Amino acid sequence: MPKPTSVFVCQACGASWPKWSGRCEACGDWNTLVEEALGEGLGGGPSTGLGGSKSGAGRGGHGAGIAFVPLKGTDKPLPRRLSHLGEFDRVLGGGLVPGSATLVGGDPGIGKSTLLLQVVCRLAGAHRVAYISGEEAIEQVRLRAARLDVAEASCDLASATSVRSIVASLARDEPPDVLVIDSIQTMYVDSLDSAPGTVAQVRLAAQELIRVAKKRGIALILVGHVTKEGMIAGPRVLEHMVDTVLYLEGERGHQFRILRAVKNRFGPTDEIGVFEMTDKGLAEVKNPSALFLADRRGDVSGAAVFAGLEGTRPVLVEIQALVAPTTFGTPRRAVIGWDLGRLSMVLAVLEARCGVAFGTHDVYLNIAGGFRVSEPAADLAVAAALLSALSGEPVPAEAVVFGEIGLSGEVRRVAQPTLRLKEAAKLGFTQALVPPLGAKERAAPADLKTREVETLRALVSLFGEGRARQRRSGTP
Repeated sequence: MPKPTSVFVCQACGASWPKWSGRCEACGDWNTLVEEALGEGLGGGPSTGLGGSKSGAGRGGHGAGIAFVPLKGTDKPLPRRLSHLGEFDRVLGGGLVPGSATLVGGDPGIGKSTLLLQVVCRLAGAHRVAYISGEEAIEQVRLRAARLDVAEASCDLASATSVRSIVASLARDEPPDVLVIDSIQTMYVDSLDSAPGTVAQVRLAAQELIRVAKKRGIALILVGHVTKEGMIAGPRVLEHMVDTVLYLEGERGHQFRILRAVKNRFGPTDEIGVFEMTDKGLAEVKNPSALFLADRRGDVSGAAVFAGLEGTRPVLVEIQALVAPTTFGTPRRAVIGWDLGRLSMVLAVLEARCGVAFGTHDVYLNIAGGFRVSEPAADLAVAAALLSALSGEPVPAEAVVFGEIGLSGEVRRVAQPTLRLKEAAKLGFTQALVPPLGAKERAAPADLKTREVETLRALVSLFGEGRARQRRSGTP
C-alpha cells in the first residue's frame, strides 16, 4: 500500500488529519482543513535543514549524540542591547537579549511597525540593525521613517518574503545584532506547497529564523498578526517557540497604547509600557497614572480611582460606572476594559450579601483612558463606583480604592499594597479605602490616611444605604 504523501492541517489549531473533513475534531471549527505535503524541511525531508540535508534523527538514521556541560557556566552573559526607549526596555526586562526571539502582536494599524522602526533606529547608534518588511515596499518604509524623523539612522532595510533568501544572507554576510521581521505571516518556505500565513508556513518559517538567530547571536523580533479574538494568528506553538511575547493594545480612536508582556524568559511577565501616539510616532509616557487621571472630575458620582499594579509598576486609573433604570425585562450589562463575568459576580455579592439590588437597573462600566484591567484587586473600586452611581453620592475625590471581594462579602488582601499607596501619595491623594493591612503596610506612607474595609457592608454604609433603597423602591 503506498504511503501517504500529504496530510490535512487545521488552520485554526494546527492539528493534522489523514483525510479531509468539513469539521476539525480537535477544535471544532468548520472548513479549516487544508492539504499540505508531508515533510517540514526546506529540502523536502521530514527533518531537513536549510541546506537540504536530513538530520541524523530522520527515519533510518543514527543520532550523532549530544555533549553535556555543567550547569554552572564560566562565561559571562552578554550585555543586553538597550534601545534607550525606556518603556520598551522596561517591558523586556532591561533590553534585548542576544540570541533571543521576541514576538510582537497587535491589531492592524495599532502601531507595531511604527514602534519597531523607532526601536531599531534608536539601536542603530550602537549596534548593527536590519529591518525586513514583507508587507511594504522599501519606499513605504522610508516614508514612515521620514515622518518619524529617523531617516538618518544607520539601519539596513530590505523587502523580502523568502525565508531561504533571508537565512542565506544572514549566513553569508556579517549578521546584524538586531533583526526585525515584519511580519511572520508574510514569510514563506518554498519547499511547502501551502500559501504564506498557513499553519505549516508560519511554524517552519519561524523555526528556521529562530534557529539561525540563536546560532549567530541575533536578537530577533517577529511581528505577528492577530485574529478577531485578539490572539496571535497562526499555530499556538509559535508562542512557545519564542522567548518573549508582547502585545500592543489600545483603541484606535484613543492616543494611548499599552505594550504588555505575557511571556518573558528574561524578565517579569505582565509588565507594561505606556506610549502615546503622536504625529511623530509613539512617545513613551513615563508617568501613566497622571496621564490617565488628567481629565478626571472629582465631584461626579459613579467614579472611583483604582490603584492597580501591572507587573512591577503601580498604575492609577479611573473606573466609571453608570446605573440607570431599565425599560426592558432583562437589564443590560455593558463593560469596557474589565471582565464582564467579574462585574456579574460583584453585582451578585452586593445583592445577596448587602441587600443592594440592581435587578431593575442597567449597569455600564468603563475603564477611562482605554486601559484594560485584569487583576481582582479592582473589585472594591468597581463596587465603590457602582454604589456611588446608584446612590448619587460621589466617591471622595482625594481617595483611591483597591481590594478583592470574596463571595461571602469579605474584602481580601491584594499584592503589594505599599507600592500602590506610595504611588497614590505621590500623585496627591490623601485617602485610601483598602482591605485589612499588616503592621508594616500601615506604617507607609505617613501622609496618606487609610481606611480599612473588612466587609462589603462597610463600603455600602459609606454611600448612604438608605438613599439607595429609596431610589430603588421609587419612594421619595
